[in-house]
Amino acid sequence: MELAYYSDMAVRLVNTEEPQRGTDALTSLDAAKELFRDSGNFTRRATDADVTRLRQVRGRLRGIFEAAAEGDEVRAVDMLNALLIDFPVSPQISGHDLRDDDGRPKWHLHIAEQSANSGAGFAAAACMGLAVHLTDHGVDRLGLCTAPPCRNVFLDTSTNRSRRYCSDRCATRANVAAYRARKRQAGGDAAGGAAHTER
Repeated sequence: MELAYYSDMAVRLVNTEEPQRGTDALTSLDAAKELFRDSGNFTRRATDADVTRLRQVRGRLRGIFEAAAEGDEVRAVDMLNALLIDFPVSPQISGHDLRDDDGRPKWHLHIAEQSANSGAGFAAAACMGLAVHLTDHGVDRLGLCTAPPCRNVFLDTSTNRSRRYCSDRCATRANVAAYRARKRQAGGDAAGGAAHTER
């Protein structure tokens, strides 16, 4: 199964909203189509109703990442299982145009697009991808960015399970803020030491 592709769909959906900043990019049919851009037939079949469906699923997916960040594995799994029940999937073997060195098809699993609407189809694929990622790598690999005010989600694929930020931009911003805080502290300590010496 194309694990990274399907699990990334969940991340992309959740990150259409930044609750701490009060922003929401999933407010129109065009925004839904942008979310579907690499997802088969979803773009062609999209309707305004898919926006509402996706926003509901987005909140539930965010809850899974939040439970994982809090260390509540059972709650995260229960929430994901509930989504998998609501958005069932059908696997399908595909070879597309991919060929091995001997010219035979490179068979792999896809999620069949059998949903009644694009929102449900996208949700099913995203939830299945997240479920495969979770079972293969562990709940602690579902991350929530620690750079305030960002609360974007990410999948930790680092070798030592140490990822803390959703992007290089957030990591840089957090590191710069920490550096400035250390400099202020060092400046305050130096001033406090000088004042103490003069007494």
